Amino acid sequence: MTDRKRFSIQTAAALLQNANFKGFFTGRIYQGAGKNVCVPGLNCYSCPGAVGACPVGSLQNFLGSRPVRLPYYVLGLLLFFGALLGRAVCGFLCPAGWLQELLHRIPFPKKRRGDRAAAPLRKLKYVILALTVVLPLFFALTPFFCKYLCPAGTLAGVFLALSDSAVRPLLGGLFAWKAAVLVSLAAASILLFRPFCKYLCPLGAIYGLFNRFALYRGEVDEGKCIRCEKCAAACRMGVEPHKDINSAECIRCGDCVRACPTAAIRMGFPSARPERDGTGKS
Repeated sequence: MTDRKRFSIQTAAALLQNANFKGFFTGRIYQGAGKNVCVPGLNCYSCPGAVGACPVGSLQNFLGSRPVRLPYYVLGLLLFFGALLGRAVCGFLCPAGWLQELLHRIPFPKKRRGDRAAAPLRKLKYVILALTVVLPLFFALTPFFCKYLCPAGTLAGVFLALSDSAVRPLLGGLFAWKAAVLVSLAAASILLFRPFCKYLCPLGAIYGLFNRFALYRGEVDEGKCIRCEKCAAACRMGVEPHKDINSAECIRCGDCVRACPTAAIRMGFPSARPERDGTGKS
């Protein structure tokens, strides 16, 4: 699959998940039946265009209530999408990922590609998942991620403020903080490929845990691989596909597949070929 085709799928997914287009002009949040359904990617419930609910926001809403209600439906969807696609959700279906890639297309003289030197920072998203999503659920604390960090929620607030003058006076210091986070991430996205996905996204952290077991996965044909490392040079997520094709950081974008000179790499659902483990060995 070409990168252009993948980007087209991302664009279609982002538009479908925000199909309440009139909301962007009226400032009215869609309240229909679709809001009872979680979309697979990060897309704020409060966005005026959103026709579904965000899984992270829904998770915090359920578990943050008292008495605690176990969100079987939300957990079930996360398990379903994780087991089926892993971080292919990030690479194909997430509006937040699509927006970062759109910004990254803006010309800039010194783009950084894989960022493998910053690999330890990628653990930060698991810390954020634990401290701002999971921990508050058990101690009746403020849902920190949605309130203080989520760029999708901030963007939703921007859209609402632009379309509804009654919202503007309500914006205060907290919104200023979140706006600074959003602007910083937008600027970083021009220079870096998907910085929010790499370092901060708790939903990406959840899906990353499934990457080694998801049905949609990567395979390396050891008989064809010549260890030229062109796949690693091409990977904008900092993965070394010839060593760890099913890394938790891989979003299944296919850059490595297109870069491989011997067609040794495959991304997709299980084929008729013998199964290989996460390193590509039979």
